[in-house]
Amino acid sequence: MSTLEVEVDTLGRSIELFYEDAGYGFPVVLSHGWPLDHTMWEEQRAALLDNGCRVITYDRRGFGSSSRPQGSYDYNRFADDLAALLQHLDLRDVTLVGFSMGAGEVVRYMVRHLGQRVARLALVSGIVPSLRPSPGDAEEGIDERVFLRMAADIRADRFAFAKWFTQQLFEADREFMVSQARKDWIQSQIHRASTEAMLACVQLFKEADFSDELQAIINVPTLIVHGSGDRIAPVSTTAAPLARLLQVSVYKTYEDAPHGLFATHAEELSANLLELVRTPPSVTLPVATSFI
Repeated sequence: MSTLEVEVDTLGRSIELFYEDAGYGFPVVLSHGWPLDHTMWEEQRAALLDNGCRVITYDRRGFGSSSRPQGSYDYNRFADDLAALLQHLDLRDVTLVGFSMGAGEVVRYMVRHLGQRVARLALVSGIVPSLRPSPGDAEEGIDERVFLRMAADIRADRFAFAKWFTQQLFEADREFMVSQARKDWIQSQIHRASTEAMLACVQLFKEADFSDELQAIINVPTLIVHGSGDRIAPVSTTAAPLARLLQVSVYKTYEDAPHGLFATHAEELSANLLELVRTPPSVTLPVATSFI
């Protein structure tokens, strides 16, 4: 367990990222979802380590054990923090994995830092290209009022919001068994998040559109994983159009799976990530759709 200074504020205070770096072999960097922290990857981290990977997990600024600076939460800063971490560890031939909000962070990194050090990508339950309704189809996407309600609920009682959001992670058309102990563990991650960071990210979700940035990853072998029952980032708004836009990709839809498939489909996700890690960076992945 280590920290990396990524910035110093105007008063000379250090802004640090907390990260864990374990194992040897192919480097895999895992970017967590909102409003969780790096521990959400526990099962995937263990599987990757058991199969000879070097695994790096970290807490985004404002979340987990990383610093909580005031007024510095946007995708450019998140991407720059990720770049600082990759450079600090001198990682090369990286498999970069982003879950939910982390997928947006990964795409912005590829644009802003020209994909340096990255050989493969995985976008899991991602919010890209956008959660906003399409100008041509108002029924697709998430209504702005949903984000306004989320922000109001966080301000009113963020601990009650944490309980509600944890439930939403596992809501789908059919029920998946998730223990109360696991839900309590996930809520504990949300409790550690900065309220300011949580609210700033809700605004990012409402506004962000990565459609024009996807050209930056068009030639990078990319795995897209999404649950067909996802109610937080509906597949019709996110993964389906994303797969059409990216030609060098493998698109795997987990039947009926909810947003929180890192827990409900932990073994399948770990296996898919391992397949990606073992893909030579010079090999072009075929366009494919598979159901698990």
